[in-house]
Amino acid sequence: MNFDFSADQEQLRDQAKRLFADGLVRARALLENPETHDKSLWVQVQELGWPAAAIAEADGGLGLSALELCVLAEEVGRTLAPIPFSSSVLHASTALQQLTDCQVASTLLGELAAGEKTASVAFTERGQVAWTERPEARVSAGKLSGRKAMVADAPVADVFIVSACADDDGQDWSWWLVDAQAPGVSLESVEAIDRIRRHADLHFDDVSCLRLGSAGQGSVLAERALDAAAVLSAFEQLGSAEAALESTLEYVKTRQAFNRVVGGYQAVKHSLADLYVKNQLARSHCYYGAWALTQAPAQLPRAAAGARLAATEALCQAAETAVELHGGIGFTWESDIQLFYRRARLMATQLGGRAFWARRLKAALLRETA
Repeated sequence: MNFDFSADQEQLRDQAKRLFADGLVRARALLENPETHDKSLWVQVQELGWPAAAIAEADGGLGLSALELCVLAEEVGRTLAPIPFSSSVLHASTALQQLTDCQVASTLLGELAAGEKTASVAFTERGQVAWTERPEARVSAGKLSGRKAMVADAPVADVFIVSACADDDGQDWSWWLVDAQAPGVSLESVEAIDRIRRHADLHFDDVSCLRLGSAGQGSVLAERALDAAAVLSAFEQLGSAEAALESTLEYVKTRQAFNRVVGGYQAVKHSLADLYVKNQLARSHCYYGAWALTQAPAQLPRAAAGARLAATEALCQAAETAVELHGGIGFTWESDIQLFYRRARLMATQLGGRAFWARRLKAALLRETA
C-alpha cells in the first residue's frame, strides 16, 4: 500500500502552517488571560471553511474527505493552536456524520460548517474512560438529568452532544442534542493539566433535549465515531510529537555543557534517534488509519487502535525526553516544551487511555482471525 497526501492536501498543509505559525505565542497568551480560546484565530479558521471540509455538501459542507482533517489536525497539534478545532471538528462533527437520515444532525452540521455554532461531545462520566461506556445520565419525558465529566472546550461550545439512557432505549442508550444556554445546564470549571484547552464538568437538571438518531443506537454509533475520532486525534498527537522533537533538536545544537554542545554527546544523540523512530512508526500507523477511515471501514477498528497507541507513545516519549534534554529550563513556565508535556498527558487519557486501546486492538485482531 502506497499512501500519501495529494498535492491539494499538501497545499492545504502549507496554508495551515502559515496561519498557525504563531500558534505557540497565541497559546501562551491564553494562559495569562481569562479567555477560553483565541477568538480571532478561530474566526479565521471558520472563514477559511476548514470546519466544513469533511462535511457533505448536502449538509452545507465542502464535501471533501477526512484526509483534509488529518492534515489540519497535524498542523493544529504542531503549534498547540488555542482553538476548539479538536472538540468541535475532529470529535463533534465526526460524531454527527455517523448519523444517517437525521434532520437534527444535518441541520447542526450545516451550522457547524457555516461557523455559526461550536459543539462538544459530552459522553464520559466520572469513572468512565471512553465514549462507548453506558451512561448514568437519563432522559425522561424529553428532559435530561445527569452529569458529564471533563468536557473539552465546554465553555466555548454552543451545543453539546450528550449520551443518556431513555425508557425506550431498551438495553442500549441514545445520543441527545442540548443547547448550552438551556435552563438547567450548568458548568463547573475544571483545571486540567493542559491549561490551553479549557475543560468543565456539566450538570443537567431537567434540561430540554432532542434525540439524535434512532432510540437505542448510541453504543453502535459511538463505536464508529470513536474510531474515526481516534485516527484524527492521532494526527494531532503526531504534529505535537514532531514539534517537540524539532524544538529539542534545535536546542541541543546550541546549548553547551563542559565546553561542548549538548547534542554532541552520544546519549543525547541516541535519545533523539529513538524519538525519530517512534515518530516515524506513529506516522505509518496514522497513515494506515487515514486510509482505513476513507477507503476500508472494515479495517478501521484495528487501524484506529494502532494509530492511537503509536501516536500516544510517540508524543508522551517525545515530550518527556524533551523536558529532560532541556534541563532545568524545561520544567519552567518560561519554556514552551512544558506545554507539549502537558498536552501529551492530557491527550493520553482523552478518548480512552493506552490500556483501553490495547484491549480494542486485541479484540479487533481476534475478530479478524475468528
